Amino acid sequence: MPPEQREPDTEQRLDAEQRLDSEQRLDAERDLDSERRRLVEEKKNERYVWWYLAYFLFGIHLVAFVMIYAVMHAK
Repeated sequence: MPPEQREPDTEQRLDAEQRLDSEQRLDAERDLDSERRRLVEEKKNERYVWWYLAYFLFGIHLVAFVMIYAVMHAK
């Protein structure tokens, strides 16, 4: 329908719908952005957990080898 034949209420309703659509798009973009940030943070934290596990296991083995050495060489 050409703009001349539209009623003013119809134009206001269309403007409101367009604003709502743009607000919904912005909300969706914000949600995606926060989801990406959360995933990046989660990946970083998971990497830290693996490093802590590696250091812990290395330490346990080091202590075990020292204790084995001490027991073997005790008089």
